[in-house]
Amino acid sequence: MCVIKMICGTDTGQMREHNEDCISGDESLGVAILADGMGGYQAGEVASAMAVNTIMNYLKKTLKTLPHVKHHFNYNYHSATVLLEQAVLKANQVIYKTAEQEINYRGMGTTIVAALFHNNCVSIAHVGDSRLYRLRGNEFRQITKDHSVRQELIDCGFYTPEQARHSPNKNLVTRALGVAEQVNVEIQEHNLLAQDIYLLCSDGLNDMIDDSDIHKILSNADTPEQAAQSLIAAANAKGGEDNISLILVYPLQILLKPQKSWLQRLFSW
Repeated sequence: MCVIKMICGTDTGQMREHNEDCISGDESLGVAILADGMGGYQAGEVASAMAVNTIMNYLKKTLKTLPHVKHHFNYNYHSATVLLEQAVLKANQVIYKTAEQEINYRGMGTTIVAALFHNNCVSIAHVGDSRLYRLRGNEFRQITKDHSVRQELIDCGFYTPEQARHSPNKNLVTRALGVAEQVNVEIQEHNLLAQDIYLLCSDGLNDMIDDSDIHKILSNADTPEQAAQSLIAAANAKGGEDNISLILVYPLQILLKPQKSWLQRLFSW
């Protein structure tokens, strides 16, 4: 198992009337979920809430059966990662069908980034430009890759990452939950270390403050609560042009399954 501490924070920011972000965390399950909604008539709030609630409820039911989940022949992933992907796909179906049935919700969608901490591993699923970062020692890096026009322009060499921060199309996503019947969910797995810090955030945070400043705040904060408060305050101080949401996850204890002795392995054959 993996013992974690989780801090969640969200703020409307300085420019928006409504908060269309939605976040949820469950330390006992090791689940952190963050969504940034989009759509008129407050439909963004509906889409992000649907995504987070669907994923969390799905995982609460299915994680109990985790030891019995069989790998699909196409997967080289842990069964927990497969369940996380299935939860996100379920959320896409729920949002898409609701948008088809309710005229006020037509075209609504949401980004998603979700993490599941289990044993010595973190499973990650994301769609859109909400991010997951990791601080390990003095190395701070973005683990997810944005599904956005800005990222595609960086990849093709049209912009440098710094130039892209100020591009007019920086908030255009190329993938989102709920806008189409099918969606490609990006999944990955990483090993955990006990001193890691994981940050899930909406673009209202990373659009306002540079990665180097996020790194500095995380490194200098005395407590997780102070880190979360300082990050939101820094984004607001730079203008708070969007809703600001984050989840900080600190692995406190990683318990590995005991290795079988050579004699136990022999008899298991």
